[in-house]
Amino acid sequence: MTSVLLCSTPVHGHVTPLLAITRHLVDRGHDVRFLTGARYRPAVEALGATWLPLPAAADFDDTDIDGAFPGRVGLRGVKSAQWDLRNIFLEPAPAQLAAIDEAIANAPVDIVLTESLFFGAMLLLGRPPAQRPPVGILGIVPLPLASRDTAPYGLGIPPRPGALGRLRNRVLTLSTERFVFGDLHRAAERLLEQSGGLPLTTHVMNYQSAADATVQFTVPEFEYPRDDVRVPVHFVGPVSRSGPSAVDVELPEWWDDLDSGRPVVHVTQGTVANADLDALVFPTIDALADLDVLVVATTGGRDIPGRPLPANARIARYLPYDRLLPRTAVFVTNGGYGGVHYALEHGVPILATGDTEDKAEVSARVEWSGAGIRLKASAKGLTPSALRAAVQRLLAEESFRANARRIGEAIAASPGPAGLDAVIESVRAEVRR
Repeated sequence: MTSVLLCSTPVHGHVTPLLAITRHLVDRGHDVRFLTGARYRPAVEALGATWLPLPAAADFDDTDIDGAFPGRVGLRGVKSAQWDLRNIFLEPAPAQLAAIDEAIANAPVDIVLTESLFFGAMLLLGRPPAQRPPVGILGIVPLPLASRDTAPYGLGIPPRPGALGRLRNRVLTLSTERFVFGDLHRAAERLLEQSGGLPLTTHVMNYQSAADATVQFTVPEFEYPRDDVRVPVHFVGPVSRSGPSAVDVELPEWWDDLDSGRPVVHVTQGTVANADLDALVFPTIDALADLDVLVVATTGGRDIPGRPLPANARIARYLPYDRLLPRTAVFVTNGGYGGVHYALEHGVPILATGDTEDKAEVSARVEWSGAGIRLKASAKGLTPSALRAAVQRLLAEESFRANARRIGEAIAASPGPAGLDAVIESVRAEVRR
């Protein structure tokens, strides 16, 4: 039995994938402790793991991020990313590290597994390997490791081959590290110095390169190749598959309409960035109102608005993906990593519109892989003509579906969370040498 310490920032989109990992590790008989926010204690304990509380300085209510962090209100684009990374993710790192140390003092820890924005792991990695447990990064967002083959993470810029591409990447990396995230790096250096850690040997946005391993929850077909990355990266496939839901989802009365013969276009904003359905769901419904398709939307659990729908549109809070996606011709999304993998698992081509947080990187990979189209909003937002034209291309051009199926086949052959087992054992064996 292995003693595993899981760590996550108390944010739904970070915790939820780690709960699937928790379930697997518990089922395998491991001793699992999960360090995260108080809101997630019931979910952790329901899986048979031990919940460990984050200190007050590192815990907050992620159902009201703006209320917990009023300084971010009104910020957009780069300024929003800078503020969030500094205040929501980096500043809690010392309190996170203190909680890790307390967990280790209370009981042995064979390996620490953490999502990449849990910056307490950066401080832990600042210690010599002999003074800490092995640390593995759980890749629940696109791989952020810096490389001469890729543009800096967060810009949503796909690779460009050849010497010119590498020159472009170098220029972008130097300017991004110095100007965009320079203050963040200097703040991280101060925190490391205060904690007694070794100086950073890379930029703070690439601190994961110091880990003992990275377990990336995708397949190589959906990630940029990098020939200069030295940390072991293990591709194990998506953390979750679209199997039968653990909670019964009542089918809506219109469910049989899916078999009407019209192509089904599914649009969703996921379960996190869905407070304003006018960002993508309703613009897509309106843009496709005059096409011979059936538009099926989900609110991600939000109440269904009372506004009237076109005759070819249907909406529900949730729908079972294991039954919906085999009937779906096009998947329209703001770029959530999990939702995109669900679509790819079923070989469904994707229209991705994300331009914030990790969603810009997900959308860029959709385009790069050939599995779909990336649609960037204009100054006026997502226009009806652009949405309609993109969906029509995805329906008409077989190459998109062929590439989605190719990636779906790789996903079907991947182990998912079970792939963690070999990684944990290999890391522990390396420590014993």
